[in-house]
Amino acid sequence: MINKSFGKILTLGALVGFFGVAVASPAAAQVSEETTYVFNTLLFLIAGFLVMWMAAGFCMLESGLVRSKNVTMQSLKNMSLYSIACLLYLLVGYGFMYPGSWIAEGYLGMTSITSLPGHEAEDITYASVGSDFFFQLVFCAATASIVSGTVAERIKLLPFLLFTIVLTGFIYPIQGSWTWGGGWLSDMGFSDFAGSTIVHSVGGWAALTGAIILGARRGKYGPDGKVHPMPGSNLTLATLGTF
Repeated sequence: MINKSFGKILTLGALVGFFGVAVASPAAAQVSEETTYVFNTLLFLIAGFLVMWMAAGFCMLESGLVRSKNVTMQSLKNMSLYSIACLLYLLVGYGFMYPGSWIAEGYLGMTSITSLPGHEAEDITYASVGSDFFFQLVFCAATASIVSGTVAERIKLLPFLLFTIVLTGFIYPIQGSWTWGGGWLSDMGFSDFAGSTIVHSVGGWAALTGAIILGARRGKYGPDGKVHPMPGSNLTLATLGTF
């Protein structure tokens, strides 16, 4: 019995060693530039699609936690901020985040995306510019969604949309360029791999600023400071949004 177990361990060890050598060998390590380009592009599109659906989660969470009379308004805000983020990041945001990459010129001028300033030739070792733009866009919209939930039931539609224009077109892209665009933070060695500062911290600070300026929801506190409960419209929807 011991000999059989020892034999299995040796066999398993030999297989692991074989695959380790195969992976580490130069032949296995050599991947064509075209293959890298295709899979990086695919990864950007798949990951961007998943991040895009964060907007649905934000919308469900916020709509479930506001009062019934404000559900429609909150849903409208989430739809509107995404539309604004798409337009502003296309027109100016991407260019601010990656200087020299004014992608809107290619779309509006009906020219090839590979002929844009800064993209005279597609970087075959990276990914398509269009997939990278889409991936960055969904994070830009997510930043605005963070603010939306914080100021829910505290701000009217027009002022919120005006702030969304400023946030998605200028604030987020400019500070994003400091790191992901090769700016001064990048030169100092700062690294933000998953957007914990570029996306979530920026959205959080913007949301905190809005909450401080606007204050509590009207009717939340009485003259004596007593808290008045404001139950959400649908906790099941809020729970789904959290997931």
